Amino acid sequence: MFYANKVNPILTKIQYIHGPSETRMNYFRKKRIFVDKLFKMAKFIIEGGHRLSGTITPQGAKNEALEVISAVLLTSEPVKMTNIPEILDVKNLIELLRNMGVKVTRHSKGTYTFQADEVDTSYIETEEFVAKCAKLRGSVMVVGPLLSRFGHAWFPKPGGDKIGRRRVDTHLDGMCNLGADMEYDPKRRAFHLTSEGRLTGRYMLLDEASVTGTANIVMAAVLAKGTTTIYNAACEPYVQQLCKMLNRMGAFIDGVGSNLLRVHGVEKLGGTEHRILPDMIEVGSFIGMAAICQSEITIKDVSWYDLGIIPDAFKRLGIKLEQRGDDIYVPAQDSYEIESFLDGSIMTLADAPWPGLTPDLLSVMLVVATQCKGSVLIHQKMFESRLFFVDRLIDMGAQIILCDPHRAVVIGHDHRITLKAARLVSPDIRAGIAMLLAAMSARGTSTIDNIEQIDRGYEDIEGRLNALGAHITRA
Repeated sequence: MFYANKVNPILTKIQYIHGPSETRMNYFRKKRIFVDKLFKMAKFIIEGGHRLSGTITPQGAKNEALEVISAVLLTSEPVKMTNIPEILDVKNLIELLRNMGVKVTRHSKGTYTFQADEVDTSYIETEEFVAKCAKLRGSVMVVGPLLSRFGHAWFPKPGGDKIGRRRVDTHLDGMCNLGADMEYDPKRRAFHLTSEGRLTGRYMLLDEASVTGTANIVMAAVLAKGTTTIYNAACEPYVQQLCKMLNRMGAFIDGVGSNLLRVHGVEKLGGTEHRILPDMIEVGSFIGMAAICQSEITIKDVSWYDLGIIPDAFKRLGIKLEQRGDDIYVPAQDSYEIESFLDGSIMTLADAPWPGLTPDLLSVMLVVATQCKGSVLIHQKMFESRLFFVDRLIDMGAQIILCDPHRAVVIGHDHRITLKAARLVSPDIRAGIAMLLAAMSARGTSTIDNIEQIDRGYEDIEGRLNALGAHITRA
């Protein structure tokens, strides 16, 4: 079943590309090459059922890193950053900046200095640049800085996780509101944004509280003429971090931390130093890992007050945790009982804009709930394909009812019935880490293919978890 489910869509794609007139021999030769390539990708082999113990420190926040690293394009002066997560998506963005002519100095692990004083403006007009941007979701964050400082930028349909439609209207509408002209190039499958002279600030009401959209518009507005007012702005800690860094560089942004930002344009920005927050998604993933493995762990240096509702959301699944300074201590428990609402109705965990629950943790919470006592409705509002990985969990023995692309009801086993080992495929970063947690709690040895998706968001995850007692091998 695994082989068929994974390969059949690929065979269909090959048939579509080559057509029915292709000779039978060539057709099957191409199929074999495609399938062989697929199964040569890196994978994790996980021996489940081991309890964990010890201390783990979260990496720097991926989503913040993509924003603040892109912001170095706004100045010709050096910008030094620490706690940069050296994960695939961030490395690819740094390499993209290098290709653009940005000077990048790596001082030590996670510590870099960037200087964009000799940006190759001709390169950012090439097909090669547009093609590279199309493969990296984080590349959308360079659009605002490039447009603001150099007056032109390409905006291809970005890559990244295949978790459903990911609109970019908020970004483009914001740029156009600031005075940019936009034209679509069907050959490059990208929008070309240009502006003659400086952009001009104005009032705008965002159609959604998009985190990346807000960050992109803020970066475009800091060098604009006049004041830009952004209502319904995202106010996640990572947007706050970006705004604070820009203010240290000489920008004038007020309302930071609220959904109403005012960006007063300045002539130029200078250099600064910045430390990236710990990744709240990793913190939540480690809380879930401790629970599903019935283990006792301490998560160090979590920046507690930037976690928002995340600790309380896990407490609703019956997970006890304590704040110890800036650390989180998760004790081992024999049972985790899901709370009900005060009227006795089934608990619902749903994503919402900050300070609501981040959608990036719902996959982890769903997996954890399979071994809790009680039932919970997981409501993933933002992405319509993110819950499709539950079919694999059902194959492992989880009791889950997928109501529709956005909702799933989980009936917990209370650790009386453990999940069964399986061969899995990581469809995206967050489902990938959720599958890894499921495999760590399962009886037997599981395999997860396509772990490049996990590598995009988690640095040396197997090494750090093996230090706690996990048995994970990269093959």
